[in-house]
Amino acid sequence: MKKNSTIRLTFIGIGIALNIIGAFIALILRLPILLDSIGTILVAFLYGPLYGIVTGVLGSLISGFTYDIYSIYFSPVQIIIGGIVGYLAKKDGFKGKKLFCNLLILTIPTGIVGAIIAYYLFDGVTSSGSSYLVQILTFLGFSKKFIIFLIQFITDYMDKFLAIKLIILVLKKLPSNIKEKVS
Repeated sequence: MKKNSTIRLTFIGIGIALNIIGAFIALILRLPILLDSIGTILVAFLYGPLYGIVTGVLGSLISGFTYDIYSIYFSPVQIIIGGIVGYLAKKDGFKGKKLFCNLLILTIPTGIVGAIIAYYLFDGVTSSGSSYLVQILTFLGFSKKFIIFLIQFITDYMDKFLAIKLIILVLKKLPSNIKEKVS
């Protein structure tokens, strides 16, 4: 039991690090996707919703206190990601044709919550590279609220698709002896 707890704590730490590093890379390169939930998704895949939520929230807090204050405000999005991915992964919800449908199930609430936070707290301007798209399209005459929700949904879908595909690929490539220790 203790060995299993140590491995889980180790993976939570790895997940937090992946979230922080991914978000930092996206911030520095001003990417329209966030890359801040790779670790949350990994841990939720391996250990379920609770561990995914803990990983996501801790990653957001550490990022927020160290280099990107906006991360703290988006912690509710990490809670949703950890919860939904953890639940769906246990039901094999990301295999085959289920992937695209369940990505919508994940992206709709995360996109809505993220857009509400971006719009009402920050008027659409955050540290994300997608803020540039919002500013350009708003300047061209589109409704700011509509654009924020649209951009948030599109970038969330792309971000989660890439993260989930990456995690599935990594988990498939893990040697069986490591898979046994992890699960």
